[in-house]
Amino acid sequence: MGDPATKLDLPFEVVPTGAAVGAEIRGLDVRALDDATFSALRQAWLEHKVLLFRGQDLTDDDLVTFAGRFGALDLAPASATDDVGAQEKSRPEVWIISNVVEEGKPIGALGSDEAEWHTDMSYVDEPPMASVLYSLEIPPAGGDTSFANMELALAELPDDLRARIEGRIANHDSSYTSVGELRKGAAPVTDVTKAPGARHPVIRTHPETGVPSLYLGRRRNGWIVDMDVADNEALLDALWAHCADPRFAWTHQWRTGDLLIWDNRSLNHRRDAFDPASRRVMHRCQIKGDVPR
Repeated sequence: MGDPATKLDLPFEVVPTGAAVGAEIRGLDVRALDDATFSALRQAWLEHKVLLFRGQDLTDDDLVTFAGRFGALDLAPASATDDVGAQEKSRPEVWIISNVVEEGKPIGALGSDEAEWHTDMSYVDEPPMASVLYSLEIPPAGGDTSFANMELALAELPDDLRARIEGRIANHDSSYTSVGELRKGAAPVTDVTKAPGARHPVIRTHPETGVPSLYLGRRRNGWIVDMDVADNEALLDALWAHCADPRFAWTHQWRTGDLLIWDNRSLNHRRDAFDPASRRVMHRCQIKGDVPR
């Protein structure tokens, strides 16, 4: 991943991060994408899995239009829109990710706490294929977002661990958020074998590239179906310890006007905590996916 900036015959530059995942796209205003440019951009995204565009100036309409080029969009769930004022968002496809509280009410979701490694919404039958996140206000420190390449993590998984997960299905618990909050209406999980959620292959195949990757969702209350609970806990601990190896990851330090799109089918991501007295406001769109196979 250490290739220098490349332009070739593209109308933009692709500058790899030098880490296991990610590239910055330079020289492109995402509000003006013709079909040929978008096709080249999508190929760069499939190759690098995370694309960063700095210095963008987007309305919610612009954000929705850009994200919608990649596929149909999910609507923001109630948990991401409750108590949000009309002045803060203008489209139902836009999720507000923020710690800001105004007049005693949060304007968005997920607060300022650390978000553990996870794959977005793997607890539903058809998880989103991608997320698009645009920064409006950034704290002076913290709140960085890290991404981990789950294709590479699988390729470098020790043979004994891989043999134990080949063909296995895991249940992805839907009770808790990535910041550890119990979802509204959910009950605490006391038995992982009975946790609510969706079941997906532990190794999934990317539907566009055909490359396999680990697909673990998140650690909390995970269960490999039909496995003894003690064996399950030990195996998942080993898998997650492997996936957390820094050589699989890249960390993005946000600036105002940054736009990121990441492939939810082959990556995990997490967020650093930050000072709750600082403001962090992000607008997000989520692109519909399919059933992992």
